[in-house]
Amino acid sequence: MLYGIAAIATALLLTALLAAALRIPALRLRLVERRRQRDVPLSGGVAVVVVTASVVGVEEWGSAGGGIGGLLVAGGVVALLGLVDDVWRLRRRLLAAGTAVAAACVVPYAEAGVGAGLLGVLWVVGVTFAFRGIDHADGLAGAVGVVAAFGVAACAAVDARDGIAALMSVLAAALTGFLLHNWHPARVALGSCGSMSAGFVIAVAAVHVRAGFGLGESAGVLFALTAVVCADVVLVLLSRRLGGRALPRSGPDHLAHRLRRLGLTVPGVTLLLGFGAFSAALAGVLAHAGRVGSGALWWVAGGALVVVFALSRVPVYADRRSVSPQVKGSLRVRNG
Repeated sequence: MLYGIAAIATALLLTALLAAALRIPALRLRLVERRRQRDVPLSGGVAVVVVTASVVGVEEWGSAGGGIGGLLVAGGVVALLGLVDDVWRLRRRLLAAGTAVAAACVVPYAEAGVGAGLLGVLWVVGVTFAFRGIDHADGLAGAVGVVAAFGVAACAAVDARDGIAALMSVLAAALTGFLLHNWHPARVALGSCGSMSAGFVIAVAAVHVRAGFGLGESAGVLFALTAVVCADVVLVLLSRRLGGRALPRSGPDHLAHRLRRLGLTVPGVTLLLGFGAFSAALAGVLAHAGRVGSGALWWVAGGALVVVFALSRVPVYADRRSVSPQVKGSLRVRNG
């Protein structure tokens, strides 16, 4: 117990320090977010990945292994792929293919079955890109990631999966340390390296936790644990499809963009979506633990659909000249 608390505190502190220490080198190397009006270094993603891998690696070695070595390696591969994307901007199909291969190597086919395992691979790729997609507003990806990671950690703790619970707790702590620098106005950002690796590890860990359970209920729990990023993907795909725009093309049509158009501040958007993520994840954890029935998961799905439908009516491609400079500056476009 004390060892776990020490690991969490260490991850939070080291991430905060490393993200700050790497800020200047990242600026000098021009490793910055390119779609902002000012240079924001992408040192946060590297800090989260390095600290999480180091702390969990030491814990794995000290406890004679918790069965998550393969997940750490796969997450590292995705992080490296994201780092290359941050530097040279890879095509989405290359990112998707690399993520799919990494997921296929760590999905629990023995427990879930081949069919469910392949569905799990597709879901992992989708969640990975969904986390990359919400990394466009200060604090959003970090806050949603913290909630999702703690939700998966709680589910793992219910089933006494200590390795996954430890990994998720350390990742949540590292993202919290990153948030100390990413809260509006952000001084560092995650980039593809941090957002993709966090989304990947959370998604794969959730698949492991639900392996062996019923497919329908598992889909509901997995959706609840990542409700905000899933709703964001549905909203973007729906709006682009109905608007006759190319699906792969970027645009200011995500959840955060639309909420900003309604007049919310950047911290307000992050807090609102963070609260939504927490409420949905709580329902997922309780359903996984058997404390509530599957009806709670239907409420989560229904609520997400209502939000998607309501926000889909908010115009984001209207005349941008009518938008205030403060709001216009926040409508930063992010690939995805």
